[in-house]
Amino acid sequence: MKTLSRRQFLQTTATTLLAAPAARAIEPLGRTGSARLQLSLAAYSFRDFFGADVQRPTSKTVPPAGLEMDMFKFINFCAENGCVGAELTGYYFPRELTTDYLVQVRRHAFVKGVAISGSAIGNNFSHPKGEKRDKEIAQTKQWIDRAAVLGTSHIRVFAGQTKELSREEADKLVVSALEECCDYAGQKGVFLGIENHDAIGSAEHLLRLIKQVNSRWLGVNLDSGNFHTENPYDDFAQIAPYAVNVQFKTEIKRKGAKESEPADLARKVKILREAHYQGFVALEFEAKDNPYTAVPPVLKQMKELFGA
Repeated sequence: MKTLSRRQFLQTTATTLLAAPAARAIEPLGRTGSARLQLSLAAYSFRDFFGADVQRPTSKTVPPAGLEMDMFKFINFCAENGCVGAELTGYYFPRELTTDYLVQVRRHAFVKGVAISGSAIGNNFSHPKGEKRDKEIAQTKQWIDRAAVLGTSHIRVFAGQTKELSREEADKLVVSALEECCDYAGQKGVFLGIENHDAIGSAEHLLRLIKQVNSRWLGVNLDSGNFHTENPYDDFAQIAPYAVNVQFKTEIKRKGAKESEPADLARKVKILREAHYQGFVALEFEAKDNPYTAVPPVLKQMKELFGA
């Protein structure tokens, strides 16, 4: 057997590495064992009750007297309705947000026995290179710092939309922004979960995007109501192995349908169990009904389905 010299070995090894395809980290999380579905609730469910003096107001109207919501009251609501976690949507923190406020929210959640299951921001990584895109990346990093203070390990992010670039060009910018932000997030122990939202309405598109991202700290924020294909349940099943957080909605809307239809939550739960999903499932209530009365029965149904 011919023995390679040290120089020949190094040259051969280098050539092999250069010829090999670049390793990509975004693969199914490979969970094993029994599924563990933990009940959470998204603050977005109360979007019309947080008032106008917040980071990103949803409603211009003043909440009815006695029904005003803030993060402390929201955590109380989660505790009173048997939620393991509370998803603190970034939009509804005070406009003038301080580190002390974040610390007080973290303390309050601990005292109430509620985990902060994650946060959610409304970024847009699809802008062309320049000031707008740089600002979106900077704000995402700021929320990563805030998540670390809150003691949560997940932030929902978007790919965003643009009219200035083709979707293919925009997706390349989304990939590079995700890699930069995930590198920063990983230093804080925080996952970014990209949601099937905006331009991403199918599992095919989402998988094509995330498989280009080289990071251990990216997963999917799997929204059960945002696939707009002929059979959204198939898309949900394809993405479940990549999920780092799940949001349940009470309705789905199929491609070509004029109206939404009630979501089959039991079917969604079965899919998550088959994928061995272990993590939070947050109700994100988007119906027009008053969440104070409409949300508790849905949470009760989810809790029963989870076997909690």
